[in-house]
Amino acid sequence: MLFLASKSPRRRELLKQLGIAYSVLDVDVVEEPLPGEQPEEYVRRVAREKADAAWLEVASVPNAVVLSADTEVVLDDVIFGKPADEEDAIRQLLRLSGRTHLVHTALCALDAGQEHEALSTTEVRFGPVTEAGVRAYVATGEAMGKAGSYGIQGRAAAFIEHLSGSYTGVMGLPLCETARLLARFGIG
Repeated sequence: MLFLASKSPRRRELLKQLGIAYSVLDVDVVEEPLPGEQPEEYVRRVAREKADAAWLEVASVPNAVVLSADTEVVLDDVIFGKPADEEDAIRQLLRLSGRTHLVHTALCALDAGQEHEALSTTEVRFGPVTEAGVRAYVATGEAMGKAGSYGIQGRAAAFIEHLSGSYTGVMGLPLCETARLLARFGIG
């Protein structure tokens, strides 16, 4: 039985696209980079910690497999996490304006006998955005709770000039990598 360790409705929607049955586990882990931790290391660690926390809840379930993910937006080696408030979201989006940034999504899957990880990295270039346009976007509420203060699948798609990599990875669950990872557990 597959357990998705995620609070993200987008991850739930994406996993449904693979046609795989699963249950959801809400886990809480501290999502703070360690001093000197590189962005790729950070997303991998957080995904692994989410999987480990979920495993503690389902270890006694026969044939349990846990899948977790973490997504972060990175510009100039600075991690843009979820915004603290609307002003933070506005600052993040204005910094992304006219620039190319990376979106890293790390996956971790484990069961009683094995653990596997995958990393999806996508380059995203924002076109120039105006402060008024950013403020209008943030006022919709869509920016809150999202790494980098935007959801590619929503209104922020209008900000994106170019994407090189995984669209679903930017959404939070790269489906190609997810399918390959779950196949290692006989799922899919």
